[in-house]
Amino acid sequence: MKQSLKLLQRFSNFTLLLVFVVIVLGAWVRLSDAGLGCPDWPACYGHLTWPNQAEEIAAAGQNYPQRPVEVDKAWKEVIHRYFAGGLGLMVFALAALLLRARRRIPGLPWRPAVLLVPVIILQALFGMWTVTLKLLPWVVTTHLLGGMLTFALLFWINRKLRHLRHSSIGLTTPLPSPAIRPWVIASLIVLVMQIFLGGWTSSNYAALACLDFPTCQQQWWPATDFSEAFTLWREIGVDYEGGVLDQAARNAIHISHRFGALLALLVIGLTAWRLWLYTATRRTGQLLAMLLGVQIILGIQNVVLKLPLLNAVAHNGVAALLLVTLVNALWWSVESHRNNA
Repeated sequence: MKQSLKLLQRFSNFTLLLVFVVIVLGAWVRLSDAGLGCPDWPACYGHLTWPNQAEEIAAAGQNYPQRPVEVDKAWKEVIHRYFAGGLGLMVFALAALLLRARRRIPGLPWRPAVLLVPVIILQALFGMWTVTLKLLPWVVTTHLLGGMLTFALLFWINRKLRHLRHSSIGLTTPLPSPAIRPWVIASLIVLVMQIFLGGWTSSNYAALACLDFPTCQQQWWPATDFSEAFTLWREIGVDYEGGVLDQAARNAIHISHRFGALLALLVIGLTAWRLWLYTATRRTGQLLAMLLGVQIILGIQNVVLKLPLLNAVAHNGVAALLLVTLVNALWWSVESHRNNA
């Protein structure tokens, strides 16, 4: 059993690393304006890779006159698709392995693994719709949230496997009071809302609506249009690359994201302090506080440095790390409640 748990955990480790890479690649593609680097799906201009020879580029231009080939965008989109496809296969394999071993090894987290299967299928569909619906904002944002959900579920599975393996070799860890759970859940709710606002800001091209900080366009409250800013359902068939909202609507989105950041700083900061109070979760609290500080700095730099690509991609990556750090804290509270029951 010990050897089986070791192999399952290693497989889970690799899958967890892969999903983080896919999330970062997705941000890189989106922030490079390469989301429509391939106008078709799953092929790219009809190719398994992308057209890179002169005759292939010329033929692709004739077949897709509305979207001339931009090789520097096409290859980024293709790489993201292949990594995402590999992740899907790994998730299916992990679910199969856990289902097969669940009777031999009690306590295996096979249920979240099974839940991941439809999540991954939906993620593939949203990846397709991102292209076919031409970056429709609610589709792009939902695709981002689905990626974060995948990361969270894979982390939960990995954490449970690690705990089972440590228990099988006699390693025990003191558990905190389950009283931390309300704080962690509140932080998760705030963080998911902020990730949504971040995705909505990016998919509506509102990240550069305000080029100064802490003011916006040298004003504390510029012209805003919240009704238009948060209209979720928009016309299908429109090319949303570059955004379609006016300045007032983009201001509203950007300012909402800033206020969300303030709320996240308060709630997650307090949660980090609460986690620090318990020996078992002290490191988690320290890590959460550090990531929160880095995320705030990256967000400010996105504005004052006018959205440098590496900084913006890192902002997405740190959001994902904040999420799984809170999921780790939630796991602690659940395990503590189970032991005290």
